[in-house]
Amino acid sequence: MPTTADNAIPAHMAIIMDGNGRWARQHGLPRLKGHEAGAETVRCVIRYCRDAGIKVLTLYAFSTENWARPPAEVLGLMSLLKNFLRDNEPELHEHRVRLRIIGRRGDLESSIVRELERVERATAAYTGGQLILALSYSGRSELVQATRAIAEEVKRGALRPEAIDEATIAAHLYAPDVPDPDLIVRTSGELRISNFLLWQCAYSELYVTPVLWPDFREADFRAALDAYRQRQRRYGRVEAAQ
Repeated sequence: MPTTADNAIPAHMAIIMDGNGRWARQHGLPRLKGHEAGAETVRCVIRYCRDAGIKVLTLYAFSTENWARPPAEVLGLMSLLKNFLRDNEPELHEHRVRLRIIGRRGDLESSIVRELERVERATAAYTGGQLILALSYSGRSELVQATRAIAEEVKRGALRPEAIDEATIAAHLYAPDVPDPDLIVRTSGELRISNFLLWQCAYSELYVTPVLWPDFREADFRAALDAYRQRQRRYGRVEAAQ
């Protein structure tokens, strides 16, 4: 397995975008203004990743737990999602970036799902990079749906229980062809994974910054990459004596 010395830039970066509400409170603004500022950061980070050569970016955009937020806030977040698709689709085409959605898309409003799936289809053949949005996403729910799918195969006689291994589970996740994230960044200083990519994060490097998501800019992005480069990714192995 490579160390970061062999692979200084993560192939796959995933981000837990946290702190929009606190940013709005600090600035004396409604929470939705924090989400609007966070959406601008998303646009910047997509560009940072492209310039750095990171091929896959996964953003934790909306969790299943977020449905418990006030209805007005949820409605505002869904409106921001529509605006994001409208404003950023031309750039996806320009740079040939594939859009993918992971999560319980059936929870979303049908008009949003139609638009998401339209952009997914329109960019499906692109190889310039991948932007993955985790929407109505839960790591536990992902594992539940994978388990159900495997159980159905066993029930049909298409799979023997003793043949189930890690590869079987990985093959039934939302995006089975995507490599596990090399680096997971969390903003706002919270020290938890928050039900994000629970299977995939087994050997991800974690980087936590106190910077609130709307304030996360290129210097903060570079700091995360610099920290990643210092990591020794041994995957449980012992480094050979020098």
